[in-house]
Amino acid sequence: MSEATNAFLLAFAALFPIVNPVGGAPIFLALTRHLPTEVRRGLARRIAINGFCLLVGAIFIGSYALEFFGITLPVVRIGGGLVVTAFAWKMLNADSTAIEDKATETGDRDEVDPALDAFYPLTMPLTVGPGSISVAITLGSQRPKVPASFDNLLLLAGGAVAGVLALAVTIYVCYRFADRIVAALGTSGTNVLTRLSAFILLCIGIQILWNGYSALINP
Repeated sequence: MSEATNAFLLAFAALFPIVNPVGGAPIFLALTRHLPTEVRRGLARRIAINGFCLLVGAIFIGSYALEFFGITLPVVRIGGGLVVTAFAWKMLNADSTAIEDKATETGDRDEVDPALDAFYPLTMPLTVGPGSISVAITLGSQRPKVPASFDNLLLLAGGAVAGVLALAVTIYVCYRFADRIVAALGTSGTNVLTRLSAFILLCIGIQILWNGYSALINP
């Protein structure tokens, strides 16, 4: 069970900062503020489901697709670790008003039928973008070097899926109550949460990078 718990925590902790549903809540609210409450709830639910499917698919299929093109797992880990580390560093040094500016910019666009926007752009790239997909692929590449039993693999897979499911629930809650979250946290609270999440993501990225480097020098 400890392996499943570790897989759950790793998947959730690695994906939460880069998906950043709390930081995405102001943008989602800006894009859907003119919609009725029930429509916004439906959009939040569909975005969470779409995001769950995208991330699970990236975890279980993404690394195999890269291997098909001749890219080894250690290289995938190093590349993914670099992406995660760079993104986290950018988040740590980002302007504190970036979220508000982006929300204002996207909120000024003319939107089409929201039922057609549940996947694009609300799910991808607003919620699950290339960065989070890269992280999911990198997490999927963290397979045991020694062949594990079917039960252990099932526990690891279940833990990872549970972590993504918890993230999907978090996305739904943050988007469903976006207006309340933005009002409660305010600019300072949102900025503090974003910075803490970015630091955790930075540490995870360095760890993934080290795992890939260790696998290359000690095959």
